[in-house]
Amino acid sequence: MTRAEYLINHYGMEMLTDEGTWIRQIYRAPDMGVTATFGIYTADPPSLSRFHCLSVNELWSWYEGDPIELFLLPPLSDSSAAHRIVLGPDTSSGETYQFIVPAGTWMGSRLVSGGSYALYGCTCVPGFTDDCYTHGDRDTLTATYPEMADIINQLT
Repeated sequence: MTRAEYLINHYGMEMLTDEGTWIRQIYRAPDMGVTATFGIYTADPPSLSRFHCLSVNELWSWYEGDPIELFLLPPLSDSSAAHRIVLGPDTSSGETYQFIVPAGTWMGSRLVSGGSYALYGCTCVPGFTDDCYTHGDRDTLTATYPEMADIINQLT
C-alpha cells in the first residue's frame, strides 16, 4: 500500500467528483464558525481541484508529500493579477506551508509536475457550506482571464 492509499483509507477520504479531489471533513463547529478538512492529491489516480470560488476565506495548509500549486484569479474589482502560489516545505525557494485564499477568489490547484501525492488541509472561517461554493465555468473564466487560458483549460 502506498502512503497516499494509506492516508485515504486512514482518514476515510472520499472522491469529490465535482471538484476532483480526495477529501474528508474532520471538524465542523456547532455554530458553523469554522470547518476543517483533510484532502489529498494523488498522481495515480489523478486528482486536482477544479476552479471554484468560495464566499468565505479558506486557509490552505500543506502537511506532507510533494508541493501543491494554487492558481488564483482575483475578483475583477481587485487590482491583483492572477498568480500561482506553491505550498510545500522548501521555503528557501518560495514555497510556503500555509496560504489564505480570500473570499471571492477563483482558485484551482494540483500537484506539481512529477509529484506523487500531497496531504493538505483547508480551514474555512466562517464554516464551509454548499451555498458558499461556486463551480468555475471554463468559457466564462477564459473570457475573463485570457492570460490564464492554459491553466483554466487544465483545471476545469
